[in-house]
Amino acid sequence: MKEKVGTFEYLFESSWEVCNKVGGIYTVLSTRAHTMQEIFNDKLIFIGPDIRGVENVPDFKQDASLFSDWKRYAKENENLKVKIGRWDIPGYPIVVLVDFRPFYIERNSLFYAMWEDFHVNSMQAYGDYDESCLFAYATGKVIESFHRFYGLKRKKVGAIFNEWMLGMGALYVKKHLPDVSTLFITHATSIGRSIAGNNKPLYAFMEQYDGDHMANELNMQAKHSIEKQAAHHVDCFTTVSDLTAREATQLLDKAPDIVTPNGFEQNFVPKGADYETKREDARLALRSVAEKLLGYKISTDALFVSTSGRYEYRNKGIDVFIEAMNRLRTSDAYKRETIAFVLVPAWMREARADLKELISKNIETDYALQMPYLTHWLNNMGEDKVINQIVHSGFTNQQNDSVKIIFVPCYLDGNDGIFNKPYYDMLIGMDATVYPSYYEPWGYTPLESIAFGIPTITTNLAGFGLWAKKHLSGENIQEGVVVINRTDDNYADVTNAICQSIETLAGQSAEEVGRIKDACFALAAEAEWKKFIHYYLDAFAIAEEKSSKRTI
Repeated sequence: MKEKVGTFEYLFESSWEVCNKVGGIYTVLSTRAHTMQEIFNDKLIFIGPDIRGVENVPDFKQDASLFSDWKRYAKENENLKVKIGRWDIPGYPIVVLVDFRPFYIERNSLFYAMWEDFHVNSMQAYGDYDESCLFAYATGKVIESFHRFYGLKRKKVGAIFNEWMLGMGALYVKKHLPDVSTLFITHATSIGRSIAGNNKPLYAFMEQYDGDHMANELNMQAKHSIEKQAAHHVDCFTTVSDLTAREATQLLDKAPDIVTPNGFEQNFVPKGADYETKREDARLALRSVAEKLLGYKISTDALFVSTSGRYEYRNKGIDVFIEAMNRLRTSDAYKRETIAFVLVPAWMREARADLKELISKNIETDYALQMPYLTHWLNNMGEDKVINQIVHSGFTNQQNDSVKIIFVPCYLDGNDGIFNKPYYDMLIGMDATVYPSYYEPWGYTPLESIAFGIPTITTNLAGFGLWAKKHLSGENIQEGVVVINRTDDNYADVTNAICQSIETLAGQSAEEVGRIKDACFALAAEAEWKKFIHYYLDAFAIAEEKSSKRTI
């Protein structure tokens, strides 16, 4: 890989999720950073939001020796307040965190300029639009300032902008730094996600949908507008899967220049004895919390199954997962004790004190706690969809039930108050994961699962699922990945397929489970970033070729 030289001498990459763990884009960037750093060797600079305004930012190590002269100049002359350091992840890349709040005073003039220059319509903006666009603007100002201060006009410089939130940054750079090559990555179109999230059939009628019309109908005009204009005006527009490419072509009226699929880094996965130790620790923690909630012992060979991801109830297939677990619970044929975990952050209030005390003092009880399917109290208990489906399905988590369900509605960052382990240190303890997505442009969760040797169930409506089907049949859990055919309206079929796969896995011997784990590792090796990075190098070449025509 090292003999390949990146197109650019400097590369900036900006995202709302740089040093800010919110969703899947954090995983994209943090796992790709090591491979990118090997290519660019500290000429790669990430830009993220300084949203906390404090000195100690998680996963960020300040370094006063980095660009100190520029930092001082930018603050004194351009009202740019930045923190400079390194992202504490494999590769340890340079990061600039910018405080975008001082630019709120320029909001109206910015939106007017974006309309005048690129016809971005911000009139119906609401929610996180202003905050995101001002960060994008600040990102553009950072790149502009750095570029001019260090005299990079004769250098080949690239800038990657992720998602609609950074669209204004891409357009700002396009106007003010025409010699910089711009790339825009949409990981999911705002309209496609909204159509799916509003229970409209996305796939059967894809060719009939008009993006602008749907933006008006779904009150998504501003986000759609910035996303569409960024896609049309940058030097290279990319998406993460063939699914999203089709979506962008239809809804944004712009086919991507290239598809850049998401990979993973094996350096996030423990090896050898460390793997076995972490797996055992995870299983002990899972079993302990379950026993404290339920008030009885869990079998040592209980099957641990989970789903996880953002709280997009239909899009992520959370509803299907709960229904499948309920069908197993009510099946006379399914006997294996199974604990199903829903690891989905919700509007969490606090770790429940009764459970916390039982864990901290290691108190054994023979009675179930109130709501023995919930680890943290929520702010909207009566309106939460997961809780309502658990209750309406009839889950009571009795000892004689073959399947019990537990909702963990918090970010697993190692400080949740109950498990106090990060997500990967929980994932490694599972026996299977289930991600029956309806809308999933890529699907990091199933890729992470097999990277940790855990077999997974996904669908053909996830970009990862389509990629996996190129390497295996996707029809048998013994291959490590099951890819279920999902459409707009085959909910019941998907549920049944999940049940069949779990039933098959539950009947496997220890030796067969070992072979499944090996199959998972083998497939995950095919998705390492070192094998996927060439897509990005190709994208860089496309962008550089196009931008070079402006500066001849």
